[in-house]
Amino acid sequence: MKVSKELLKGSTVILILSMLEQKDMYGYELTKEIEKRSEGIFALKEGTLYPILHTLETDQWVDAYWQEQDGRKRKYYRITAAGKTRLGEKKQEWNVYRNAVERVIGEGYA
Repeated sequence: MKVSKELLKGSTVILILSMLEQKDMYGYELTKEIEKRSEGIFALKEGTLYPILHTLETDQWVDAYWQEQDGRKRKYYRITAAGKTRLGEKKQEWNVYRNAVERVIGEGYA
C-alpha cells in the first residue's frame, strides 16, 4: 500500500534529515535507502527529492560536496548543526502529531 502524496509531503524533510544524520549520502542513494527502510511505502522520485535538497541547502540545514566514487563524481549531502537542531524540532512535532492522531482514531488504527 502506497501512502498518499499529501501524507508523504509532510514527512519528507524529517525522512531526509534523519537519513543524513546517520551518514552523508548522494541523492539517488537517499531515495533508495528511504524506499528500502520503509519497505517500499516511501518511494521518493528524484524530481521530488532534489528541490527539497536544494531548499534544505538554501536554509543551511544541509550542505553538499562533490566526491568521486568508482570514476563518477557524485554530489553528497550532509546535515549541518542547524539541520540537526531542526531535525530535533521536527521529531518533536511528529510525536505530537502522531499522538494526537492516535487519540482521535484509536491506537489500534495508528
